[in-house]
Amino acid sequence: MLVFGEPYETTGGTVLITVTRQGRKGGPGHAVGLYTINADGVTWTPAADQGRITLIGACTGFVAAALATLAVVRRPPWPNLTERAMVALAQADSAKKPR
Repeated sequence: MLVFGEPYETTGGTVLITVTRQGRKGGPGHAVGLYTINADGVTWTPAADQGRITLIGACTGFVAAALATLAVVRRPPWPNLTERAMVALAQADSAKKPR
């Protein structure tokens, strides 16, 4: 249920009315937005929950870091340096050198 706050009039003649959503079981409500009434008309400004936006950004970063770590652990970006690969590289280098 939406709850409208008491109108507040500024010195410039603008009237501000806050809107909140009532919490469950009479708990604290959540800000929904603000109505601004002036000579030009009525405007609605929604409230942004910065805490939720920050949480979503942090979770996205953690998931990206975890996926990147798994990709590197599963198949590293550096070359495969097994004994067989090193012998093949040595043979290729010796074949390139003029005698």
